[in-house]
Amino acid sequence: MDRSLTDERIPKRAFCTRAGRYWLRAGTALLLLLAQQTAFALKLDVKVEGLSGARESNVLALLDIYRERGDADLTPARVRALHRMAPEQIADALAPFGLYRVQVDDTLKVPSDAGGTWRATYRVNPGDPIKIGSVDYQVEGEGAENPVFPKVFPMKVGDVLLHSDYEKAKSDLRYNATSAGFLDFQMVRHQVLIDPVAYSAHIHVHLQTGPQYRIGHVSFRQDLLDESFLQKYVTFKSGDVYDPDDLIGLQSRLLGSEYYSDVEIVPHTGEAGPDHEVPIEVVAKRNKANKYRVGFGFATDIGPRLSLDYRRRYIGRHGHKLRTELSLAPALSTMELDYRIPIQDPTRDYIIIKPSSSRYDTDTRKGWSHSVQAAHSTLTERGWRRNIGLDYSYEDFDLDSASLGATNELVPSVSWSKTVSDDPINTNRGYRIKYALLGAVEGVVSESSYLSGLIQFKWIRRFTPNYRFITRTNLGATWADHLDNLPASRRFYAGGDSSIRGWGFEALGPNDPKTNETVGGRYLAVGSLELERRIKGPWSAAVFTDFGNAFDPDYEQEFAQSAGVGVRWASPIGQVRLDVAFALTKDDDNGGLPPARLHLVIGPDL
Repeated sequence: MDRSLTDERIPKRAFCTRAGRYWLRAGTALLLLLAQQTAFALKLDVKVEGLSGARESNVLALLDIYRERGDADLTPARVRALHRMAPEQIADALAPFGLYRVQVDDTLKVPSDAGGTWRATYRVNPGDPIKIGSVDYQVEGEGAENPVFPKVFPMKVGDVLLHSDYEKAKSDLRYNATSAGFLDFQMVRHQVLIDPVAYSAHIHVHLQTGPQYRIGHVSFRQDLLDESFLQKYVTFKSGDVYDPDDLIGLQSRLLGSEYYSDVEIVPHTGEAGPDHEVPIEVVAKRNKANKYRVGFGFATDIGPRLSLDYRRRYIGRHGHKLRTELSLAPALSTMELDYRIPIQDPTRDYIIIKPSSSRYDTDTRKGWSHSVQAAHSTLTERGWRRNIGLDYSYEDFDLDSASLGATNELVPSVSWSKTVSDDPINTNRGYRIKYALLGAVEGVVSESSYLSGLIQFKWIRRFTPNYRFITRTNLGATWADHLDNLPASRRFYAGGDSSIRGWGFEALGPNDPKTNETVGGRYLAVGSLELERRIKGPWSAAVFTDFGNAFDPDYEQEFAQSAGVGVRWASPIGQVRLDVAFALTKDDDNGGLPPARLHLVIGPDL
């Protein structure tokens, strides 16, 4: 009866109409509320007082109210919830510093108007750090007496408990265990107990070493190279203590050889047997055999350049390599083949066989030179690359208006070179140095006797974030009876992008008194000083001076010097250097202004 009366008093249509109006009002109110919240985004300021340094940084990193202070959807309810959690989060963030009696005085000021700023302040009294009351350190098992494990735990009674030191001490123990071959070691107990009453910490570290493993036979699963050759990459012996770093080193050497695109080291620990020697299997996937490169460049010395490079990563079963490069430019074109045969340690030693041809068309010489070099190249323990070789060369040059005619030489040579840098492309700290000594004996293919030495050095140092200093020098000397006895390629010249800027490529040197043409010299002394300042981003500016010359005692000695300014752009492939150099010592009729020359070079610093 009640239901029928209700239906009569409130018709169904009327009920729906009233419900619709209710939801319309509610929806409108919700939209207005959202619009109001969007228009008045909550502003929150958070301050933590009483801390500094690493403690403050750790607290701010773990304090949610600080990390969320700029969120667009922050609400008053969320701020209050974060504020309630803050003291506990601050205490947790300070525990790693041994602070377990942290007191936090927290306040939250609510703004009087909707557009005001909420202010949360936390005044922290960290208290005194807890100290270590006792250390229970034990090493048990087969390796208990192994010197790789310290006799005393690094943290001592009376030290402040720093969790970072504790974690580092455990990490060192784990590393020492694995590097000494104790692969089954276990930390049977590792914990820090805090006594809040005595306010002291008690450390318990118990390590069970297990048996010591050793490296077994190393085998290779691949289809490219002879296994006897690959064994040269293995620097450890069967029976050596199992050290994972040795295996990582083997993997790195194989990948660095470029023979393989992927190398996996598989230790079969389950097959160790009673002697605990672990068989090692190397699974390698061959790399692509061929690599091609086409390059375009420009240098003021030789003009625009097209280079074609082909590399064969492996030839045959014993890791031979081949590289050919063709470089075409108006002033100097070269073609070179480099064939390498790995020997002894293939990561350091190889035989080079290098035929090459060069065509010069410069202001000082025109013609061809051809040579074949055979050399033994090795990397010494101190990082020097030493080459000992024998070159046969044939050249036919016109030196300005005079022809030297065709010459043949058989030249033994030795050189040492070394490059050290933080980045060879865009260098902040580094240097490159090379010493070379070569000569010929008259009658042994060669038409004259001489002995020549050369030192090349370049040093770079960034001494502030914005300033970089660069210096270089080339020093050379040749002992020969007369300059005319030397082929053009064995004479010294100066001038050009990497020598004395302000002059053309090899335009400087002793001049023939009759023709006033540059003929080269038996001695070389060239230096450069450069200061570079960063302007913005990869852009920088430089001021420099270059000086020196090529000299010969049979000709008039002339000193050359230039100075200039330049712009640098640190590109991904090396610096782009644009220089304007003024030849200070060059005679010119420009009303006192020294003649200038533009130099453009693209390439790495070292």
